Amino acid sequence: MPPTKKATLTLWILAALLGGLIFGIVGHAVFPEAVNEILIKWILKPTGDVFLRAITMLVVPIVFVSLVYGAASIGDPAKLGRVGLRVMLIYLATTALAVTMALFIAEVIVRPGTGITLPTDAAFTPKDAPFIMDVFVDMVPKNPFQAMVEGNMLQVIFFALLLGIALAQLGAKAEPALRLAEISNDVLMRVVEIIIWLAVPGVFALIAKVMLEQGLGVLLPLLAYVLTLSGALLLQLALVYPLILYLFTRLSPLQFFKNHIPVMTVAFSTSSSNATLPVSIDVAERRQGVSKGIASFALPLGATINMDGTAIMQGVATAFIAQVYGIELSFTQLVTVVVTAALASVGTAGVPGVGLITLSMVLMSVKLPVEGIALIIGVDRLLDMARTVVNVTGDAATAVIVSKMENELDVEEFYAENAGTD
Repeated sequence: MPPTKKATLTLWILAALLGGLIFGIVGHAVFPEAVNEILIKWILKPTGDVFLRAITMLVVPIVFVSLVYGAASIGDPAKLGRVGLRVMLIYLATTALAVTMALFIAEVIVRPGTGITLPTDAAFTPKDAPFIMDVFVDMVPKNPFQAMVEGNMLQVIFFALLLGIALAQLGAKAEPALRLAEISNDVLMRVVEIIIWLAVPGVFALIAKVMLEQGLGVLLPLLAYVLTLSGALLLQLALVYPLILYLFTRLSPLQFFKNHIPVMTVAFSTSSSNATLPVSIDVAERRQGVSKGIASFALPLGATINMDGTAIMQGVATAFIAQVYGIELSFTQLVTVVVTAALASVGTAGVPGVGLITLSMVLMSVKLPVEGIALIIGVDRLLDMARTVVNVTGDAATAVIVSKMENELDVEEFYAENAGTD
């Protein structure tokens, strides 16, 4: 894509994001409710759904093809193990750090739930969280094709990694299959380039719909909670990731974020790491200079199990709910929250409503009332957009770090003049 078109697309997506926010906020305050309902039903929801369906359509094939290709292209089982270990350690470390920081801010510095009187009789019935050993058993699909149809990402990942490792072990005999996987990966990335143009109307519609439905008024009763969570997310995004990126790679964090802008805008509008995955892989390879093998391995894995933004929400929400109910958390309970939140991000991967399910697990682990989740449901949809941005940024930073560690990062591509304008 020529540089002028690259710049145009990025600017249009950013304009759509801001335009949707302004239109939705103003419309919620000014337009009659009947007009908003018509706008949502006939224009915004269909437009947003088309974009979401188009990009979600690619998630399973991209995860499958990219992981098969990534595992096979890494080749050496020892290298695959090393890369996998590095990716998992960074994911777990950043998640644990995220929830620790969130708890410190919410428990020690701000205490957003202190002195707040909210209706504590609101009902919330959480979905049952899976038993952790069942999660590991269920990772092995009985029928891999059924797993793809149902979108069971852990099972798809397991099967794809198994095929990739088998291709790597076959060596030269598997070259045709590896070439097919590479071509399929390139074709899917080209489809992403085509579909991403739908992001302009899609991002506008998705953001405008949320703001028309909820407006900013929903934030006011929970302003302390909203600001605390937003501040913790911003710290992770603007301090933690740049710091670890620079310490491990000596690369410019500003350039990283410049390259990463398209992923952040799509993540913010869709509120889904999985839906953002096609764009994440495309940007990692074409802008960040991450090798195809590592991008294809680390990013699908991260979209499924790495949830730093969600972990931050769990830390702040746990402290907030405890404070509203007048319950002081002990040091042991705080440690339990950190461990449970970090492990839950892996243990409930692929389960619908993962944020609230993992939060209910965390609350139960420290014997807090699960009904407290009802207190924050009203603002969760808006905040979910922000924490998804943090989730996908953690995935991208990890991919860059591991690629640099393996001496497979194209630094020239990372610093290319037009790298951040695609």
